[in-house]
Amino acid sequence: MTLASNFATAIEEAWQRAQFVPGYIGELEFKALGLLAAAAPAGGVTVEIGSFKGKSTVALASMAATFGLGPVISIDPHTAPSVTDPLLAGQPSSFDDFLATLRGAGIESQVEVNRASSKDVAPGGNRSIRLLWIDGDHTYAGAKQDFELFSPFLVDGAIVAFHDALHEFEGPIRVFVEELLRSDSFGPAGFLHTIGWSQYRPRDGAAFRGARLRLARQAAKLIPFVEGGRPVKGLSKIRYKISRALIPHAVPSPSEWNAKIAPLLSGG
Repeated sequence: MTLASNFATAIEEAWQRAQFVPGYIGELEFKALGLLAAAAPAGGVTVEIGSFKGKSTVALASMAATFGLGPVISIDPHTAPSVTDPLLAGQPSSFDDFLATLRGAGIESQVEVNRASSKDVAPGGNRSIRLLWIDGDHTYAGAKQDFELFSPFLVDGAIVAFHDALHEFEGPIRVFVEELLRSDSFGPAGFLHTIGWSQYRPRDGAAFRGARLRLARQAAKLIPFVEGGRPVKGLSKIRYKISRALIPHAVPSPSEWNAKIAPLLSGG
């Protein structure tokens, strides 16, 4: 979809409400996520797997509220420590802070909160997914499970996005390359800062095969560095950063998105 003329103002206002919330998403990623939330098809819900203290939730729910989109389904057990967040050892659960973030941003009514693991939350009834934001378990098994659990509920034209696809984690980049970029069920695709995204296009995804596979060949070069979840250090880290720098991942301005990317999107 084409971004509305007031998108830049709306996402900046959302950032002002969220910028001091603790979390692992910076301003560029926050605004890129808001862009994807505003650009995804209007029909359906947004599913957020991994909410922590609610910083990314503000981006998603603010865009939904501003542009009259469906609710945001937040899924996070809010445990501390967790397998994927060992740095939280000794800290309390993030749940109370998460709820405080929703209240402070005025988005409580836009968010359906599920304090549970993704495997324990299944989309129900006819609730199709317009945007699937995967930012939970960053292991390969965890990221793959999240994608497999929720991808059957994608509406035609939905956007799937993985946080940290261009960070030193195996799960997001490997699942993005193997399950999206190499699949003819997906169409336009790219990276926005560290976010890997693609549009679900089961009817005509093959038309975008060439561009997807070119991007897949570039992105796949990162996988050997992070495979098995081992830390990237020393010379390997330098090589990883060089390979990553060669992958286009700039965040476009709203006008650039509307001119270059929106025309490729179904429903755009």
